[in-house]
Amino acid sequence: MSALRAIVVTLFPEMFPGPLGHSLAGRALAEGRWSLETLALREYGLGRHRSVDDTPAGGGAGMVLRADVLAPAIDAALARMPTARRLLMSPRGRPLDQAMVRELATSTGGLLIVAGRFEGIDERVIEARALEEVSVGDYVLSGGEPAAIVLLDAVVRLLPGVMGDAASGGEESFEGGLLEYPQYTRPALWEDRAIPQVLTSGDHGAIARWRRAEAERITRERRPDLLSRTRTAAGDGD
Repeated sequence: MSALRAIVVTLFPEMFPGPLGHSLAGRALAEGRWSLETLALREYGLGRHRSVDDTPAGGGAGMVLRADVLAPAIDAALARMPTARRLLMSPRGRPLDQAMVRELATSTGGLLIVAGRFEGIDERVIEARALEEVSVGDYVLSGGEPAAIVLLDAVVRLLPGVMGDAASGGEESFEGGLLEYPQYTRPALWEDRAIPQVLTSGDHGAIARWRRAEAERITRERRPDLLSRTRTAAGDGD
């Protein structure tokens, strides 16, 4: 598979690669397993001050990114990656989950990510450029750049060769529809708290059963919605 390409359309290109230049993502970037470009929205601004926004039609607080500024920037990015998947980081978008991350990690055409700002972007751009809105959570950020970094970090770690132990990724939270089971390491006794005996028993079957039970317990307590989905998908629940 060819390396994943990503382009971020942003008012703040200096925010990239940011955290993506470190750890797993940074090493993969240096090794050429993926590439990251930014396209500075301000370069497409209007007038002497390179204005990119204007007041909302119909009134209201804040500013809105202009269609006649953002669309040319998106078109320039598409000229570099014509078949890219077009994403807009937006709190009203499809929630980013691990299933979507796996889907994006196999995007052969690359990822074009628009990082919005202010009150949002002109709706006509979303329609005309077929942008797919994606949300990283039910909260509001100062802009789409941190959300884009979250999305790319999640995607890059799933690319072939990025994780040293490929098997470890399959047991993390959300991969099997459950939150991850508790983890322990040395020392065996710390502040009068011992590692659960089953984990030091050498009985791999018992360990697997304990981990599954703990994952279900934690998911039931903290995210029962995930447990319900997992059972439905497995065909053993209504």
